[in-house]
Amino acid sequence: MADQCDPCLLGLIILSSLLTGTSGVDENVFISSGENVRLPCNNDLSDCKSTTWSYNRSRHSTAVELITGGKMKKDTERHERLSLGSDCSLNIKNVTEEDYGLYTCQQWTGPDGHQQQQGTDACVYLHVLHVSVSPSSSSSSSSSSQTEISPGRSVTLSCQLYLYDGFSCDYWIRSEGLQLLWVNQAGVDLKTDSRYQILFSSDHCIITLTTTLLNEDDNREWRCQLTLRNQLQTSVRYTVKYSVIVIVVASFAVLLPALILWMIRRKRDDNRRGTDDSEDQTRPVYPTGQNTLPQQEQTDDHVTYSEVTAYSKNQDQKKKVRCDDKVTYASIRGAKAGSQENCSELYASVNKNHHNSVK
Repeated sequence: MADQCDPCLLGLIILSSLLTGTSGVDENVFISSGENVRLPCNNDLSDCKSTTWSYNRSRHSTAVELITGGKMKKDTERHERLSLGSDCSLNIKNVTEEDYGLYTCQQWTGPDGHQQQQGTDACVYLHVLHVSVSPSSSSSSSSSSQTEISPGRSVTLSCQLYLYDGFSCDYWIRSEGLQLLWVNQAGVDLKTDSRYQILFSSDHCIITLTTTLLNEDDNREWRCQLTLRNQLQTSVRYTVKYSVIVIVVASFAVLLPALILWMIRRKRDDNRRGTDDSEDQTRPVYPTGQNTLPQQEQTDDHVTYSEVTAYSKNQDQKKKVRCDDKVTYASIRGAKAGSQENCSELYASVNKNHHNSVK
């Protein structure tokens, strides 16, 4: 039954009017993978009990019935994603690139064995825009709109328009001004940025984006969009997503030099502080105001003796002590605890020679 839509392919001369939304039996639908789509049946009846939907991947493949007499066929691989709308439209959930092709809606009435088709075939060509990631640049072999990859690696995103084989990409480009573009979140064409390498092939209707990922690309969004005559038809969003482990490793690589430097400085401070503490422990503590280091110190319960030796800068000159040299003696005795009433225990005496001239 779907073969009756082959003349639709010969009627490409009226394709432009079909795309602008005028009435007709053929319709082209552009959708992105991962989205839900509604395929209209223009010759629908009131109850849809006579509705049949069939599918062809190519002109040379055998048609597969998806819905017969308004009921879903359970033996199809994607029957769980399909449903029949109240207006006899075919609804497809979570579209994949494998869903592209020709969908035909027919209405058959009458008793079994004597059914008659009501109206003409309603042909809907479903074209799917899909983005995939090169396996060599992703930690995951499967393609999706959000893939865990790592900074510093080169990544290639391939955006392909899957067309029913009755149409060529070149035809859409020449006749309908088809364009595939990679744009950023602001809608700016990435071909204007030298960081990205953009290549387009009309043979497979595919456009690729290649770039080296940066740390700041985490959660960055790139979008592949399809336009016809500068009118946006559909787009696929791709979001760069780094895993938590990747972020931690990248952060550690940045902080590692600073951490090593901090540890070295702390080790030096600890060594310096340990040397100072050792010197403090071996250095004797003297009474406040005593500015010289005694060479000999003897202590008992009553008297503390101090000896000060002065050294001459001129070591060659030796001086002899004479009888008439001036000498000063000083002694201090500390009082015992509990003997504060006897002040005689604490005394000081100074004996000073008079200035006598010796001739």
